[in-house]
Amino acid sequence: MNRVWLITGANSGFGRAITEAAITAGDVVVATARRLTSLDDLVAAHPGQIETVQLDVTDTTAIEATVRDVTDRHGRIDVLVNNAGRSHVGATEETTDAELRSLFDVHLFGPAALVRAVLPHMRARRSGAIVQMSSMGGQMSFAGFSAYSATKFALEGMSEALADEVRPLGIKVLIVEPGAFRTGLFGNISTSTQIADYADTVGPTRQMTETGDGTQPGDPAKAAAAILTALDAPRTPLRLPLGDDAVDAILGHLDSVRTEITTWEKHARDTRITN
Repeated sequence: MNRVWLITGANSGFGRAITEAAITAGDVVVATARRLTSLDDLVAAHPGQIETVQLDVTDTTAIEATVRDVTDRHGRIDVLVNNAGRSHVGATEETTDAELRSLFDVHLFGPAALVRAVLPHMRARRSGAIVQMSSMGGQMSFAGFSAYSATKFALEGMSEALADEVRPLGIKVLIVEPGAFRTGLFGNISTSTQIADYADTVGPTRQMTETGDGTQPGDPAKAAAAILTALDAPRTPLRLPLGDDAVDAILGHLDSVRTEITTWEKHARDTRITN
């Protein structure tokens, strides 16, 4: 039986690439986005295989209605892909509460609401998959990306617990951690008001996001193929870094964490209550 996918942020980048890969696999995709016109060509070319629904993932009422509509018409949702997102650059001190909360609404609270909406149906069938589009910034961070990484760290923490909760129920969770891919992420980025003292640390990050679009080494179509391969594997991984930069950076970060813990291990362990 062909799968039914619900994909957020499907109008560009990873969302569109995953949509195209699922269609090629013979599956049915309900593609959501705030702006849908860029999907008109796929709808025309694949009638009956793709439907488009306008959805803002920060609107929890609309999320519940969308999931109810999809399950009423298709009987199920086999794969949820939480892909909708954007980026933000700013030092921690520069980033306002409003900017931080807005990013959490898109990257954490929206996906959490979608997960809550689809799980009753997946639990009832004892099958399903949830794909959480994170980032290499979900395991590590650097100057200027504190807000963005905070949301991705939170998404990954929630998803790791979620995986333990739903694995016995036949439901998979896949956290995807891409590096630099040619998506529209840098074209959908907000920036905080600048403080001069952070020019040397955050400045290079701003410059990279302003000039790096179109030069990223990653191919979204190949990323989508890797995601489908991971979902179809007998043992789907919890985390899937994508791209040389992501794999190298995450492995380097894990080595650094291990070295630091080992260096301070004696002090860390010498905190027991002694009688």
